[in-house]
Amino acid sequence: MDRILGLHHITAIADNAQHNYNFYTKVLGLRLVKKTVNFDDPGTYHFYFGDEIGTPGTILTFFPWEGIGRGRTGSGMATEIGYSVPKGSLDFWVDRFKQFKVKQDEVK
Repeated sequence: MDRILGLHHITAIADNAQHNYNFYTKVLGLRLVKKTVNFDDPGTYHFYFGDEIGTPGTILTFFPWEGIGRGRTGSGMATEIGYSVPKGSLDFWVDRFKQFKVKQDEVK
């Protein structure tokens, strides 16, 4: 049996499409590598954010549904997503999150 070596992408739900786009592109610096629609709900965007070439494993996708409300953690759901950053860049990211008023835990 083949082993699973990693994830291609994770899909999440966001409330406001513009806020979602701004956070992932302007704050985190990811690229919008694809914008399509939800095939089950063609009136809803499907945003794909990732590195500059859309490398598998860097992709995080969203369905923005305005007014959806806060989700509840349940079985089989991703509750946290982490990114690695280059060695020596933590101060940059702490300052950047402060600049954009992003809540963050203490960096140790």
